[in-house]
Amino acid sequence: MKYRVPVVDLIGVQSRDSYRVLIATILSSRTKDEVTAEASTRLFNRAPDIDSLAKMPTAEIGDLIFPVGFYKTKAVHLQQTARMLKDIYRGEIPDSIEELVNLPGVGRKTANLVLTVAFDKPAICVDTHVHRIMNIWGYVKTKSPLETEMALRKKLPKKYWKKVNRVLVAFGQGKCKPVAPHCDDCILESDCAKINVIPRKI
Repeated sequence: MKYRVPVVDLIGVQSRDSYRVLIATILSSRTKDEVTAEASTRLFNRAPDIDSLAKMPTAEIGDLIFPVGFYKTKAVHLQQTARMLKDIYRGEIPDSIEELVNLPGVGRKTANLVLTVAFDKPAICVDTHVHRIMNIWGYVKTKSPLETEMALRKKLPKKYWKKVNRVLVAFGQGKCKPVAPHCDDCILESDCAKINVIPRKI
């Protein structure tokens, strides 16, 4: 299975800049990694810090980040977030999930990813892949990503919290796909509960 490092992780490794990680994570929602990477580069070239982003008109932000998913809404959220960070947090990115989710455009998934990538803190980022695969395995029995996160916080050893998103997103994109998963050549096939799974036809 071919593995590609998610763009947010790459930005975190390359810059260790919590501002860039936060903004790229907001952009990455409902957007392919290649598009996120290109949009992030264009935006950071014009707005390399919180102050410059806060001053930038939303129309210009939208032009720079297009064609990320929901780019007009994200442009508004980015400007609002930058202004909140400047006015309330003195230009610093908060490092708690409670404060991060108060920022426009930041939900628990985004907040958890920022905590793990930007601050190297233990957090569980649950996206559709993590939620789906954990339920397929029968490791949890949940109906939403939030329920999955809460269940994993109780059940999954803390040493795996930061790794689970990176591993399962790659696994979900390349092997355990939402439609026609490759069960026939999966090394976990014999141990998988295959709950609600329809394997691909070969």
